Amino acid sequence: MNNRLLELLEQQGSEHYISGEQLSQALQVSRTAIWKQIKKLEAAGYRIEASRRLGYRLIDRPSKLTALELGAKLGEKGVAMIGGIRLFDEVDSTQNIAQRLAEEGAPEGTLVIAEQQTNGRGRMGRKWVSPSGKGIWMSFILRPGMPIHFAPQLTLLTAVALCRALRAAAAPLDIGIKWPNDLLVGGRKISGILLETTAEEERLRYVIAGIGISVNLTEDDYPPELLDIATSLRIQLGRELDRAEIVASFFAQFQQLYAVYQREGFAPIQTIWEALSVTLHKPTRLIVGGKSTTGTPIGLNDQGALLVRMDDGAVVPLFSAEQVPPQG
Repeated sequence: MNNRLLELLEQQGSEHYISGEQLSQALQVSRTAIWKQIKKLEAAGYRIEASRRLGYRLIDRPSKLTALELGAKLGEKGVAMIGGIRLFDEVDSTQNIAQRLAEEGAPEGTLVIAEQQTNGRGRMGRKWVSPSGKGIWMSFILRPGMPIHFAPQLTLLTAVALCRALRAAAAPLDIGIKWPNDLLVGGRKISGILLETTAEEERLRYVIAGIGISVNLTEDDYPPELLDIATSLRIQLGRELDRAEIVASFFAQFQQLYAVYQREGFAPIQTIWEALSVTLHKPTRLIVGGKSTTGTPIGLNDQGALLVRMDDGAVVPLFSAEQVPPQG
């Protein structure tokens, strides 16, 4: 009932009241029950003004992500894949928490979100800047039960879902994918993806998909050395964004694409990924096995490897490399 009550209050906006009688009729409960649920919302951090004559109005929402708000947003978008939400004020890494839960048997779709990470990590062990209350730092469990060599495709699928969600939430920003796991705007990183797998007898037992999104960070949140290569949606748009809405939008996209992938294979995902890439067909420097080389990425193969035309004309598939795009 809390989700529906919150939805009705939000529909009125902060300037308008909705009477207790209207809420009672809409939810088919007593006005006393409405009052009790209002108190629960206030305890969760929502500011609600009550008037004997006018009813209730929602003045402000908590800056923290709440399971109530996330559940409401996910429900609005028809997301059914989430198998439980675990919220934390502070963790070392959401990846670590999700991995422990997976080992304990948590179901596919279990979602771990933290307001702050003290040791958030990205690909190749890099540290991820993740201050409190300003970004989306989350990991979720997948149990695809497929051969381990399909794992790179899941990273690409996740990138497509996230790119589509952020483009919708942060329009008109031109957000694109840098292979294999970064999202960029104006050549600067706004999001990273890290998929870690556990396999048994050459099949994936579970996958932990970690996502960091720099949503409402300001320039003061970044070390000076990162300002040229990292940014946030707020910096680029000049306004704050609703983090719960972005989380729900991502999972709506992921759920849809995951179903397509399971039904039709990688080909549809490959087509969308190539359309969203910002580094294809541009000469680039690649770090492969600690060695530097140059080539031009031209697309993906059926397994999800990046196809690179090397300077000698040979086309080489790469599953793991560091792509350093040209400046400008």
